[in-house]
Amino acid sequence: MQRHDDLIMTEEQTHSDNTSSTPPAETGVKKSDTGQHDAPTKSERLTVGNLGVAFSGNSAIRNITMSFRDGKATAIIGPSGCGKSTLLRALNRMHDIIPTAKVTGEILLDGENVMQMDAVTVRRRIGMVFQKPNPFPTMSIFDNAVAGLRFNGITKRSLLKEVAEESLMKSALWDEVKDRLKQPAMSLSGGQQQRLCIARALAVEPEILLMDEPTSALDPIATAKIEELIHELKTSYTIVIVTHNMQQAARVSDYTAFMYMGELVETGKTRSIFTNPTKKQTEDYITGRFG
Repeated sequence: MQRHDDLIMTEEQTHSDNTSSTPPAETGVKKSDTGQHDAPTKSERLTVGNLGVAFSGNSAIRNITMSFRDGKATAIIGPSGCGKSTLLRALNRMHDIIPTAKVTGEILLDGENVMQMDAVTVRRRIGMVFQKPNPFPTMSIFDNAVAGLRFNGITKRSLLKEVAEESLMKSALWDEVKDRLKQPAMSLSGGQQQRLCIARALAVEPEILLMDEPTSALDPIATAKIEELIHELKTSYTIVIVTHNMQQAARVSDYTAFMYMGELVETGKTRSIFTNPTKKQTEDYITGRFG
C-alpha cells in the first residue's frame, strides 16, 4: 500500500521520569564496570541526548541519554512517579500542548532533530497508544480504524476499506470484528478496544509505536493478546513500552531501561538487566526491595 506521508493520527486529540553515572548509555554494550551492556547489533532508530522535561520549573526527568533500536521492543520500568510516561510523551512531542512544560536536550529520529520537525509529522511517524482504551465513542469500529486518514482529508472509500482491513489485521482484531464493522466501537470489550486503538495508530503507518502501560486496565486474557501482538509488531516497528509489570517487561522486550526519581539508572539487553544488572539500585528494584 502506498505510504501516506501526509497523514497523521494524533491520539492526543482524544485526550487533551538518576542520571546514570556512566557515559551516555547505549542500549547495548558488552557489560563492563560502567554499567552498560552488549554492543549494538541493530541500527538506532530513535536516540535521546541529555533530555530533560520540567513543568512550571520543576524537573520531572533530567539527563536522559539512550537509544531505541530498529525492529526491537524497549521496556521502560521503574516505580510510580519516576518519569517513565514523561519520557515516553517527550518522544513524540506531546508536551508541546502543555503551556508550563519545557523540554531540553535532543531527540533524534533517523538523525533528524524531532524538536525542529513539524509536530504533525512527528506524531505520524511516532504513534502513541495510551494506558486506557480510548476509541472515539460516537464512531463505529470501521470509522475508528480509519479516523487518522479521514482527519487528513482521505475520503476514497476503497482506500479506507483497504487500510481498515490491513490495520485491523495487524492488530489481531480483524477476525473478531470483520462482520460487525458498523457497530459502535464502545460495544467491544476492553481488550478489543485497546487493539482497535492500536489499529487506529497503525493505520497511518508510523515507524515507532509508543505504548504507555497498554495493558494496565485489561484482564489477564486480554493482556496476553496484547503481549502476543507486541511480539508480532516489533518485527515491523520500533516499540517503546512503559510498564509497571516487570514480568511483562521480561516477556515482551529486547531492551530494558530502569528509571528512578527522574533519572536513567541503567539500560541494556533485557536478559542482562534482569539476571545480572550492574547497578545495585536496579537489582534492588527488580528483586522487590523497593518500588
